[in-house]
Amino acid sequence: MNGQVVLLKGKNQNFDMDFKSIADLYTRFKPHLLMVLAQIGYTFLYFITEASFKHGMNPHVYITYRHIVAGVVMLPFAYFLERKQRPKLTLALFLEIFILSLLGVGLTLNMYFASLKYTSPTFLASMVNTIASLTFVIAVVLRLESLNLRNLRGIAKVLGTSISLAGVMIMTLYKGPVMKNLWDPIIHIGGKTASNQESWLKGSILTVASCMSWSIWYIMQAFTLKKYPAQLSLTTWMSFVGAAQSAFFTVIVQHKKAAWTIGFNIDFWSAVYGGIVVSGLIVYVQLFCTEARGPVFVTMFNPLSTILVAILAYFVLGEKLYLGSILGAAVVIVGLYLLLWGKEGDQQQIHSKSQDQSYDEEEESKKCKVASV
Repeated sequence: MNGQVVLLKGKNQNFDMDFKSIADLYTRFKPHLLMVLAQIGYTFLYFITEASFKHGMNPHVYITYRHIVAGVVMLPFAYFLERKQRPKLTLALFLEIFILSLLGVGLTLNMYFASLKYTSPTFLASMVNTIASLTFVIAVVLRLESLNLRNLRGIAKVLGTSISLAGVMIMTLYKGPVMKNLWDPIIHIGGKTASNQESWLKGSILTVASCMSWSIWYIMQAFTLKKYPAQLSLTTWMSFVGAAQSAFFTVIVQHKKAAWTIGFNIDFWSAVYGGIVVSGLIVYVQLFCTEARGPVFVTMFNPLSTILVAILAYFVLGEKLYLGSILGAAVVIVGLYLLLWGKEGDQQQIHSKSQDQSYDEEEESKKCKVASV
């Protein structure tokens, strides 16, 4: 009888250990899983917005409506779920959120989606990969990232950043011949496209400028979250303030009242999807992961959407792929993962330090127990 009890206790202990190991594994890779889901969400965004713009929707009006939707949807969650942890909003903090909204919405997204009229979803998804390198450079300057050039991983960080930026130059300055499609597109997105070299260069400049301001936005998030550690509330504030900024800009550049009218069609659904999924859920996920792992970690998953967009664009939508975009994207991804390999050393150092710290605390606790006895 006693043997059966001991056996049952052993099984329960093994089950508890297995459950704890699975829980620890989930906790460790939760940010990775969330960022993979975020990139899948971004992938669909490229094609929905492209279809909407070709249908005739103004990109600046789209940005405004999208963030109004995001703000309205996120507001009740932010109000009730973060009522106790939300800090008081001071004037200085509001000005910081205003600048953060300008970098993340008002300025960046208006340039970014305006560039989609002149380029393609594959080009935009490829260029987004440079954000990790740009974010790393800014983080090093602001001493948010460590850089040791005497270490092999430190050299990999610098080399990876340089290679990524070289890939950007290839995509921007070299268009190259068009790649032949293997079959007719399964889904056809109609509308006018700008394909001349002047339009491509204009779109490239807009994309590069938006990636630079986006990188600053990721860095600034890390600072703002320390003062305002309420991700849902910050997402809501950025949505409403960004929508107001975008509306002000749109009124200046777009004088036709008809541009603000949308029907129950792809224009409506693109604003709803962009608002709820991207500006709401994905921005919240990015804020959570930025606080947990840092801004460079968040940007390291961008190549996933590049691959997904390229596969869907070429094989499903029959989009034209240019040699320059393919070569440049490949160079950018190689450089990015050199940078990430270098950054992995930082995570190992943090992990070993935390282990050493916990070991020291355990030893200190044992000494205290012995002393008390």
